[in-house]
Amino acid sequence: MAVPKSQPPSEHPPLARAVFWDRDGTLMEEVDYCGSPDLVQIIAGAGQALARIAKEGWKNVLITNQSGIGRGYFSEQDYQAVNARLFELLGITMDGVYFCPDVQPTPRRKPAPGMVHEACRDLGIDPTRSWFVGDKPADIHCGKTVGCRTILVKTGYGSAHLDCGADHIVESAATAADLILSF
Repeated sequence: MAVPKSQPPSEHPPLARAVFWDRDGTLMEEVDYCGSPDLVQIIAGAGQALARIAKEGWKNVLITNQSGIGRGYFSEQDYQAVNARLFELLGITMDGVYFCPDVQPTPRRKPAPGMVHEACRDLGIDPTRSWFVGDKPADIHCGKTVGCRTILVKTGYGSAHLDCGADHIVESAATAADLILSF
């Protein structure tokens, strides 16, 4: 009787680690319903933070609610122009960019996790090995819902939401990167 040849275990590479970043108030100064690239000002140290994260092999993914589109305050083209200016000032390219123009709660609009689920599917990310960084309770809730560790930054609206249940609270995107890379 022939003995079946044993097969080596299936070797699948682990899913990627990512940092999911909110945009307004986290990477760029808060401007209510920013629809103009002329209003974009990056938060000090944000570009270097993203570069350090990428250098260590993490994916940088933007997850942003943009209800100004749904409200008719600016167009999707305006939103894209703001992002282009932001990325130019940051000096980086994001691995993924996800936005929700919805005004009312939907499965994609933070705090719902739809955009993060899409990013995980599209980019091969394991959310339980990832972080979510933002300045609002919606960011923290979204990250926790998918199993990310969460960081509230004090920039933007963050200082007003210190009791939102974030795993960590730091000054800015730069100190968020320091914390993430210390683990």
